[in-house]
Amino acid sequence: MTNLTYKNGIKDGIPIALGYFAVSLAFGVTATSLGVPYYISILISISNLTSAGQLAGVAIVAVLGTVLEIILTQLVINARYFLMSLTLSQKLDNKFKMLDRFLCAFGITDEIFAVAVSKKKVSKNYMYGLMLLPIIGWTLGTTVGAILGNVLPQIIVNALSIALFAMFISIVCSASLDNKKIFPVILISAALSCCFYFIPYLSTISSGIAYIFCALISAVIGAILFPIEVVDSDE
Repeated sequence: MTNLTYKNGIKDGIPIALGYFAVSLAFGVTATSLGVPYYISILISISNLTSAGQLAGVAIVAVLGTVLEIILTQLVINARYFLMSLTLSQKLDNKFKMLDRFLCAFGITDEIFAVAVSKKKVSKNYMYGLMLLPIIGWTLGTTVGAILGNVLPQIIVNALSIALFAMFISIVCSASLDNKKIFPVILISAALSCCFYFIPYLSTISSGIAYIFCALISAVIGAILFPIEVVDSDE
């Protein structure tokens, strides 16, 4: 079984928290520039952990969009979290109660999922530790960015936004070094992502739907061509 502790989760969450601070700082600045009060920006980040979803949401609010538009936009952008939650549920140990599952579902993000799913088995203490600092970093970064407003130059804001992508790439590359069968699946997913970005018709599909297609297709191809042997977790 797993020996991952709360302390292990805290340690693994440090680089994610640092990346989230930088990106949410940019979100706070953007929200303020769109006229969103700083306390609303902070409330949004406390109750959400989705950079693309939050940016899309405040953009709709800024142009006085409808609640239905916000709901549909969030559903499309964040639909990939359904798949992540389903996948991660297979990694949870038997001490996870229903309340624990709901609380941990709140903290599922691309980076937290990537770290957690790389483990053979995940304990609830580890998951809570892994979530804690990223949530704090995300909220604190939003607070600083919202208060600073338009003080920071745009070039600095853009540079900070790159940090999250660099961090996620490092997580994926680390997993591919540990298991060589993961690397071709990453290449397939990257190729599909390029198709959705550069091919005229496919480029009109929203990013949230594109993520789902890339994940599903690359996962299916990987499962067929590069199957991973199941290891008994009790061993």
